[in-house]
Amino acid sequence: MVRPKIILFGDSITEESFGDGGWGAALANLFSRKADVVLRGYSGYNTRWALLAKETAFGTGGAEELAPVAVTVLLGANDACLPDRSSAFHHVPPNEYKQNLHDIISFIKKRWPTTLVVLITPPPIDEDGRLRHPYGDNLDGLPERTNEFAGSYAKACISVAGECGIPVVDLWSKMQQFPGWEKAFLSDGLHLTPSGNRIVFEEVVAALTKEGISVDTLPVDLPLFSQIDSSDPQKSFRV
Repeated sequence: MVRPKIILFGDSITEESFGDGGWGAALANLFSRKADVVLRGYSGYNTRWALLAKETAFGTGGAEELAPVAVTVLLGANDACLPDRSSAFHHVPPNEYKQNLHDIISFIKKRWPTTLVVLITPPPIDEDGRLRHPYGDNLDGLPERTNEFAGSYAKACISVAGECGIPVVDLWSKMQQFPGWEKAFLSDGLHLTPSGNRIVFEEVVAALTKEGISVDTLPVDLPLFSQIDSSDPQKSFRV
């Protein structure tokens, strides 16, 4: 039996997810005997660049390749940089952002029709945190992202999920349900603290479970040690 895969595709919020306390690392631990969690995160990428990277990120798609059971797509935090501020080169207009998400989903579903795609909205923005931790020179003294503008991309992401009939994790709304979310969940106004990572982990697990993908539904690829007959171990490994 070949162990199934869960692929995490996105920007730095995905790339950093295998760090200490990261949501990707927590998923890998949860599914440690059931699925390989594969990291495909690219810091600084917007959906325009993610589209250009998709073939490399997802591989050749040969006939012998096993379709992943699920792919998470978390993009939009960079698209939502304001077009007239210091990180304007990241900006992708909302309508193009939506179309790019559609194209990414179509690419995945065309290659792997049975694969579950889970969209994840960009998180909220703590504007004070972005002023304290600017990217490069911030000569105008204004945050390159705002929470309101990020929210419009979160709503666009939710809209795409509805149009495609796939699940979505609304991080932007979920995190703001908690008092003090700005500093509790975001380390620099954008990237996640361990507590913020925990929110992503729990929400992704809930979305996967709702679609029938969990540690209870996925089989192990090799017998548990308690299932091995010590007097004749070979019979436990016969296919």
